[in-house]
Amino acid sequence: MRRILNAILAISVFLIVLPGCGSTAHEGVVLGDERLESYLPRLEGKRVAILSNQSGIVGDVVDGKPSRREVTAESIDEPFLPFGSLSLGPHILDVLLEKGVDVKAVFSPEHGFRGLADPGELVGDDRDAKTGVPVISLYKGGTMSIPDEVLDSFDILVVDIQDVGLRFYTYYITLQDIMAICAVSGKEVLVLDRPNPNGFLVEGDILEEQYYSSIGSIPVPTLHGMTLGELALMMNGEGWLKDGLKCKLEVIPCLGYTHKTLYSLILPPSPNLKTMRSIYLYSTTCLFAGTVVSEGRGTGFPFEVYGHPDMTGQPFSFTPESIPGATKPRFMGQTCHGRDLRDIPLDTLLARGIDFRYVIDSYRNLGLGDSYFSFDSLGDHFELLTGTRRVREAIENADEDESPEALSARIKAGWADEVAAFKDLRRKYLLYEE
Repeated sequence: MRRILNAILAISVFLIVLPGCGSTAHEGVVLGDERLESYLPRLEGKRVAILSNQSGIVGDVVDGKPSRREVTAESIDEPFLPFGSLSLGPHILDVLLEKGVDVKAVFSPEHGFRGLADPGELVGDDRDAKTGVPVISLYKGGTMSIPDEVLDSFDILVVDIQDVGLRFYTYYITLQDIMAICAVSGKEVLVLDRPNPNGFLVEGDILEEQYYSSIGSIPVPTLHGMTLGELALMMNGEGWLKDGLKCKLEVIPCLGYTHKTLYSLILPPSPNLKTMRSIYLYSTTCLFAGTVVSEGRGTGFPFEVYGHPDMTGQPFSFTPESIPGATKPRFMGQTCHGRDLRDIPLDTLLARGIDFRYVIDSYRNLGLGDSYFSFDSLGDHFELLTGTRRVREAIENADEDESPEALSARIKAGWADEVAAFKDLRRKYLLYEE
């Protein structure tokens, strides 16, 4: 019976529809990488490459047992474990090597294999200190390329990496690019799925093609509500890989997960997401990266606060400093005045979703007009994040008498039809109950 079940679970990505993945038969969530009996047979006799980073802890094991917590009002502000914590279980690289899998290379995304590099920092190739396996950085700037000798060294790519479900979170773009390379070179791709901690929300404007960039590359809302495995199915199925290519793709789903599960991570998925609160606020406070306002990088609570040296009448202040993961934060050494969002109750935070009130508040407070929004090497950064020009125009053209609450609600109402259409499209790629 087990062999029959495993065969069913292994069906090609276009046929994988697994009712019951949201079943309560399992105590908590079982990650795709825990299900070794489902994917090790696919790796027998094959040369393997891995796409992963520090988050690829098999089963999210802490202190010898899988961490299967849901987020609570008490745990939302608990700091994630530090990188390299001795209480963590083995990494997918270690597990595959221990099982005798022939691992030829590891590919790393933004922030590097150990997840310590600053946002946007270019990362070079290396060798894993523990295992000696070559680590090939896929975040070097410019178009992704893999040396021929590395590409020729493997048959199948295994993906195990924790995403957070945001269109401007770059891990899926790295996966999209390497899937296209695998399509051209005839390599298989096997995604060991993980929960989306923001999987309960589908919100935001669909990314318009004119704003495609290195922080957004597919026409989905800001919060797409899909796991990385589901998103891989969609990118493959909708022809969103380069030149409409399609690769040979399989996904090993989680068990015990639904899109309503408030799954708690154990490690920072990237250096400046340090708590579950920051992950829930990220869709809102990351928008400050497209403005002159600090989102708290260079503090112990990035994405949980915002401020600017010239904001007035604010109840809170902070001073960014150079720290690992934010070595050159905006307004380093300067006192920023703004808001502390760490007192928002969990239920309220989840219900609000993307909240433009904070951008509206700081825009009006600073009185800079169009200069409030930043332009950098990528272009109009705020538009690259929101995916459209209409949010900025709504903020700039609103009557001052319209409250931030009302204006935010009006902006959000503007994406209702396109989000409904996206939900219909994504349904055929979902592996889990909504």
